[in-house]
Amino acid sequence: MLFDVYGTNAPFQWLGWVLVFVGLILANEFARRSKVGGLIMFGALPIAMTVYCVAIGIGVSQGAEWALNNPTHVYQNSWFHYAKVYAALAGCLGFMVIKYKWGRLGRAHWFRAWPFVIVAINILIAVCSDFESAYHFFALGETTWVTSEGATQLAGWNNVFNGIAGIINIFCMTGWWSVYASKDEADMLWPDMTWVYIIAYDIWNFCYTYNCLPTHSWFCGFALLLAPTVANFFWNKGGWIQNRAYTLAIWCMFAQVFPYFQEESVFVTHSTLNPTSALVVSALALMANVAAIIYIVYRAKKLGVNPYKSDVFKGTRDWEQATARREPAENDPALTA
Repeated sequence: MLFDVYGTNAPFQWLGWVLVFVGLILANEFARRSKVGGLIMFGALPIAMTVYCVAIGIGVSQGAEWALNNPTHVYQNSWFHYAKVYAALAGCLGFMVIKYKWGRLGRAHWFRAWPFVIVAINILIAVCSDFESAYHFFALGETTWVTSEGATQLAGWNNVFNGIAGIINIFCMTGWWSVYASKDEADMLWPDMTWVYIIAYDIWNFCYTYNCLPTHSWFCGFALLLAPTVANFFWNKGGWIQNRAYTLAIWCMFAQVFPYFQEESVFVTHSTLNPTSALVVSALALMANVAAIIYIVYRAKKLGVNPYKSDVFKGTRDWEQATARREPAENDPALTA
């Protein structure tokens, strides 16, 4: 088994998973359907979170007992958590600039590459974390190590395989500038980000959380990844990357302020820390991303295009459905300038 989901506590563990999954879908819908919803989720809430975290940091520096024992300091003190939450928020705000065409950035063609840039940065943050764990294995000779937050991680070839998969995944993003607002301005669309990329990304990212966030992976590796994917496949075609950024930022803020939910509550669910399971999942992540990049190269050669300057999935069902949702080119200042 991948997770310790059995025994008398299993119903609560599944209930916790459902609460996270449904809660993220609903929060994403609230954020995407109006400017007010987006500004609340990615403007007001981050400011409140930042004030809260800064206050804790000041308290810790002064040796205050309330700060030293605060769950946010105890369980969410690593560089990774802060880098992830603010990188995700930067993505969300940039996506809002594009879909609402705010200011010069919203009207600039070159800024359409922002989704690629911010996703690549987020992937590299995770890749660094995987390689950090690999360092403990190859340089320090440790098959397991304990993070500053008290989480035990497996270290080994599983981190290497998945780190390489993450790097490949960056180059699986195609049509970097083919990013548009939807007709109703509810979504930023990236039509060339089809199921090929989504599946490769989801497998890689699940493996990352399984390797490096073993006490959180049930939620941030399973529920969190499934929420934006379900939205994309059923009612928000082409909006997966926006779904992903929104749900990631929302989850990271929640986890930063309320880590008790996944650390000490009745909903706590940990991975089994099985080396074989970790190695198998990492190998699958690497194979999935190798397969994706090979297929992308095949599509690019078939169409005779540069996969990063042009859409390689043009003509496929996913691409057509997403493109049908975009606003007319004559209404897009980045395309008519």
